Amino acid sequence: MFISFFLLMGFSCAAQQPEFKGGLETFVRANTVYPPYSQANCIEGRVTVNFKLDQQGRVFNSFVKSGIGTDLDDEALRLIRMSSGKWKVPEGYDTTYVLVVPVNFKLDGYDCGNKSKAEIQQAINAYKSSDALANAVLNFYINKEKGIYNAADEPKILALRKELGYDKAYMEQRIKDGMAKLKQKDKEGACEDFLFVKHMGFDLADEQLQKYCR
Repeated sequence: MFISFFLLMGFSCAAQQPEFKGGLETFVRANTVYPPYSQANCIEGRVTVNFKLDQQGRVFNSFVKSGIGTDLDDEALRLIRMSSGKWKVPEGYDTTYVLVVPVNFKLDGYDCGNKSKAEIQQAINAYKSSDALANAVLNFYINKEKGIYNAADEPKILALRKELGYDKAYMEQRIKDGMAKLKQKDKEGACEDFLFVKHMGFDLADEQLQKYCR
């Protein structure tokens, strides 16, 4: 796995630029958890994240400006949000400046040479089209927790979940990813993984939710 980045800022001189403590490239390399879908399907590429910094070096107004359309977009955004509070901004810093970070994801050593460009593009397209279907599953189980659901719909939801590939093995990988994020002190990202498992109708992450996400 290889991750590179560069930072684009509209400043007139170097003295005006915010600095990242310890180096942003080092931080990104150390904290990236390559998302399971993109890793399994050899999906690589650049995700550009826009964000602003306040006077304390905290990230706000962060969003994916341009991405790939898979879980790589979420990972790039997570990394930038994790950098919040680790920036050193100069006195009188203009918080309206937009910082742009293109993060390049590249897999190395995952036998991706056997994947054709057409297969990879097909996987990207499948991910995009599956988003709406995944939301249907998530909404069903969220509503089920609230007691507002039609039990007769569950067999269809289970079939849809299976079709999307959200099986026990996938959920176990999401939990492992969440635990890796906890080690990075990214509680928000970890709890998002654990909640995804729960809202997909699995109880595999209940212990983690109880322990880390209350």
